[in-house]
Formats: sequence, C-alpha cells, structure tokens
Amino acid sequence: MDATITTLTEAHASPLTGAREDYDPLLEMIGDARFVLLGEASHGTHEFYRERAQITKRLIVEKGFRAVAVEADWPDAYRVNRYVRGAGADASANDALGDFKRFPTWMWRNTDVLDFVEWLRDHNDSLSDQARKIGFYGLDLYSLFTSIEAVLAYLDKVDPEAARRARYRYSCFEDFGEDTQAYGYAASFGLSETCENEAVSQLMELRQRAAEYARRDGWVAADEFFYAEQNARLVKNAEQYYRSMFRGHTLSWNLRDRHMAETLDALVAYLDQQGSRAKIVVWEHNSHLGDARATESGESGQLNVGQLVRERYGRETALVGFTTYTGTVTAASDWDGPAERKLVRPALPESYESLFHQAPPPRFLLVTRDNDMLAAALRAERLERAIGVIYRPQTERLSHYFRARLSDQFDAVMHFDDTRAVEPLERTARWERGEVPETYPYGL
Repeated sequence: MDATITTLTEAHASPLTGAREDYDPLLEMIGDARFVLLGEASHGTHEFYRERAQITKRLIVEKGFRAVAVEADWPDAYRVNRYVRGAGADASANDALGDFKRFPTWMWRNTDVLDFVEWLRDHNDSLSDQARKIGFYGLDLYSLFTSIEAVLAYLDKVDPEAARRARYRYSCFEDFGEDTQAYGYAASFGLSETCENEAVSQLMELRQRAAEYARRDGWVAADEFFYAEQNARLVKNAEQYYRSMFRGHTLSWNLRDRHMAETLDALVAYLDQQGSRAKIVVWEHNSHLGDARATESGESGQLNVGQLVRERYGRETALVGFTTYTGTVTAASDWDGPAERKLVRPALPESYESLFHQAPPPRFLLVTRDNDMLAAALRAERLERAIGVIYRPQTERLSHYFRARLSDQFDAVMHFDDTRAVEPLERTARWERGEVPETYPYGL
C-alpha cells in the first residue's frame, strides 16, 4: 500500500520550484471559491508563512479576495488592518504589529509576516480612492481584557452614557486584574460569580443601538461599530471559553473554533454589505483548518473551523494543508517560555510525512479534490504531525501526532521536506544559538 501511495504521489505531484506558476494547479482547483483556508503544520516554520503569503497575493490580485483572516486576536490584528488600509497612525508594519505582545509573539511578529503586511499596504496604496482596501483581521478569542478596553474606548467616543453602563458591567472582571485563567478557575468552581450576564447584556445593548451609531458618519462609523461589536461578542465568548477550560479540553476547543467560525461568518456578511461577494483567505494551523471529521480528534467529539466552514459553504471552501519531514522550527518548550530554534525530528515511519519524504521532488503540491484515485490512496488512516507553539520531541508520538485521513481532511496538500524556523522580529540569544544536535559532540 505504501508503495502505491508513493507511486501515485510522484505521478500527481506538482514541483514547488519557487516560480510564480507553481501554484497554477492550486488556483485552478480553487476556482471561484469564497473561502481559501491555508494551514500550517507548525506555528514556527518559515516556508509555511512564506508560501501562504505568495498564494494569498495571487488570490488578492487575480481572484479578487478582499480580506485575510488569521489565527490571532481581533484587536491586535485590527491595528494591522488599520495600517494596511492607510487608516492608522503607525508608520511601519513593525509598528502596526506592536500589539502582538502575548505569548507566542513570534507567531505574528516575524519577518515573513512583516514582509506580507508591507506588501498589503503597498498594494492597497496602489488602488484607486474608490476601491475597497484589502483588510487583515483576527479570528481568535484570547483578548478578553483588551477587547473590553476597545469596547469602552469606542463608547467613550460615541456615547459616554453607554460607556458608563459598560464600565459598570465589565467591572465584574476587575477582581482578577487581567488574569483570565484566574477568572475562569474561580467562576468555574463557584469561588466567584460569573460575568456571563454582564457580557451578554453589553453585547445586546450595543447591537440594539447599532443603527444609531453606524449612521453617524457613513462608512467610517460603520467600520468602527463593526470593530466594537466584534470585541463585545469576543468578550462574551471569551468569558465562556475561560470558564470551560477547567471542564475539559474538547469543550474549550469547540467553543474557541466555533467563535472563530462565527467571526468569519460575521466578517463575510459585513464585507458583503459593501456591495460585492466577498472572498476571504484564512491562515490557521492545520488542526483548525483541516476538516476535523477526518481525524481522531473529530471522533472524540472535537469540531473545527475547517469542518464548520465546509458544512456551511460546501465547495465554496478550499482547505489546504502543509506538511514537513524535518528541519528546524521556532517553538517554546513550555507555555509562556522563550522562543527557541529547535530541531524537528524526522517524521515517524507510519506517518504521511514519512511517505512524502520517500516521494520526490522534495517540495510539491498535491491536489486531491476531484482526483478519485489519489484521494482514495490518501484516505487510508495514518499518523500526521502537528507542532503548535510548544514542541517536545521527547514525547513526540504522544504530544504531536494524531491519526487522520488526509484526502478527507484537505482538498490539497503542500509538502516541504526540509524546512527552517521562522525568524522572530525579537531574536533572543537562545533562538540564535539554536538546539544542539543529539549527536553532539560526535556527530557531523
């Protein structure tokens, strides 16, 4: 069976040589899809970031995509959104990425994202004054307290009396400073009253006054209201998420991915109101974008963004996964730990990555959608590797592998056999030093 898969992979692989036309087969498969979800097998691999950026540029220029939505917090990404559309006060992409202060900072404060954000600003600047600028948005929900501040700042400008009511409601969180996990623990175990009613009430009031706020100053007011509304919704969902963290991984995972899918729905609906059928590129980890129903996680009750978007939009959605066999990666050893440049161990023999390692060329694209023979071969359940912001090679089989049916999980896959770590904008001595090979001092 492995030999058959290797032979089919070689027969159908499109080499990735660095040429612009490398992605012609992918764009042909995407066709007129509205949602292109571009994954990554780690949060710290240069090639994944670089190639997603190259594909996204072509989607924007050639297929009219109007927004990039990423696995980042809404308020942090919205500062970048203002910069790329020429609406913010930041003088550079580096400045615009300045709100990404929460661990892991390298996930968005890296040289590949910096280059892409500058390209996006230049592209928008080249458009006519009447053209809608391409936006950059965050889908995640970790920013509970930052989003509270954003709601209050908005209301201070448009409705001081409503801001006073919002401060009263959100004061429910004050006992916890900005420690979201402390709030979740206390509320989950009955050590403190929850702030659920207050968060819901604030979102409801904001929505009830939407027409009044949004018509005050045309497009600018509508855009600012949308930003504030999404922050208020984030507070509501984040409050629930942090309580759920102490009641099981599957529950909290599902709440988070539902929030991201709902944010994507809200974004496309908002962009559609501006006069054309919006198309959006999504950047997230494979574990969020590959259809969960094709993985052992899905069998245990987890859902994800890829599944939810596929269920709602069908073939208007294209799911693209990324894999690697070995190399280096930027990751931490523990949560909140410093960025390290770690060695990625060669993939386990029973994995898809190992199969792809045996099938030249070393970098290739496989389109499985509408290729029945290839899809059938890649539907066999095998291991697949996932490295997040933490990489623990000592427990790699348990920590970083899960079983999946690749062709059901993705419509296309890109494999890069040997990859290198993404470069953080803040390069520490530990990152510069890198990981000492296991064969040191005897190996070459």
